Parts: sequence; structure tokens; C-alpha cells
Amino acid sequence: MPIPMAVARFNKRVTNRLTGPIAGWMPGFGIVVHRGRTSGREYRTPINIFKRRGGYAAALTYGPESQWVKNVLAAGGCEIETGSRLVRLTHPRVVRDSRRRLVPLPLRPILDLMGVDAFLLLDQQASS
Repeated sequence: MPIPMAVARFNKRVTNRLTGPIAGWMPGFGIVVHRGRTSGREYRTPINIFKRRGGYAAALTYGPESQWVKNVLAAGGCEIETGSRLVRLTHPRVVRDSRRRLVPLPLRPILDLMGVDAFLLLDQQASS
């Protein structure tokens, strides 16, 4: 079972505001830049994200029903800030991976304890 939404609401109001400025630099973290489906407002949400061949995998610690996930799916992509780069990502899709092979080995037991087995896969857009 992913983290309860009450925790997500707390993190949105408190934790994200504290970690947001450094999340783009921390290993295993990034900031997803996405637009609200109805408001059109730009949002910047700290997430757990990991490089994979051809793109990235985001651990859906709050599950696939999170608003940021819905926004990215509806838009067909997003941008992430990771390191000192802004990366355009496309072709978002939610996958289940009960073995958590999409994340580094040391993180698998942690995600297992949290009950996280849903991931958002995104492809890196080719440079033009």
C-alpha cells in the first residue's frame, strides 16, 4: 500500500517546500514540472526518479492516482529538473514492478516496506 494521502497533503504543504530547492540536486530525486489538467497552472513537484535506458522511472510513492501523475499522463509528458539539467520526457505510462527492478538495489527493500510497486516510465525526448 502506497503512502496514505494524508501524508501526501502534509508533504505538499510542508516537506515539498523545504526539499524543493534541493530535490533537483539530490541523488534519486528530481523535480517534475507539469501543468494542471483543468487549471493550466504550472506545478513543480519533488519526486523519486531514476535514470534508465532511454529515459527515467519515477517511483509512485503515493500511487498512480496522485494529481501530478494524472497531469503528466494527460499531457503526454513533462519536464524534470535533475542535476543541473532540464530534461523533456514523453510517452508516460504506469507499470507495476513487484520486484522493483526499476530502482537501484539498495532502495528496493525500502520501497517494498512502503508497499510501492507502481512506477511511471518516461522516455527522454531526443535532442533536436
